[in-house]
Amino acid sequence: MPEIPLDYHAMVQRALLSVLREALVEVAEEGLPEDHHFFIGFRTADPGVAVPSFLRERYPEEMTVVLQNQFWDLEVDDEGFSVTLAFGGSRHPIFVPWEAVITFVDPPAEFALQFDLPETGLEAPEAEDASAAQEAAPGSPQATAPVVNLRDFRKKDD
Repeated sequence: MPEIPLDYHAMVQRALLSVLREALVEVAEEGLPEDHHFFIGFRTADPGVAVPSFLRERYPEEMTVVLQNQFWDLEVDDEGFSVTLAFGGSRHPIFVPWEAVITFVDPPAEFALQFDLPETGLEAPEAEDASAAQEAAPGSPQATAPVVNLRDFRKKDD
């Protein structure tokens, strides 16, 4: 019988996504803790992503949304999360499957996660990509925390 290797990489990605999911569940139930806000980056072209067409046209590959002062109807389930956000003064619902999420940042907590991209040939987003979402969400502050990859904290052989 051939030995089946353990896919630790996939296990770690699921564990990291569970951190994001738990944070969103808590915010959906209790609201954002004082001074916290989230930047959530995702791939707009992934299957299942639902964003208004004007946003998909403006951000055909990736965008970052801000959960801070103006968000409504946050719901979290096994497939992903949905939330209503204000863009250009109008409210629009979005849905993001977990598989589409690429970054999660809570700047006041100095906490950030970057999820590995699947084998699509796309490169990981640069930290300044969060500023693109700020243009779509007027009045929101700029991200100040860098995106951190867990590889940066692995012990290196000397």
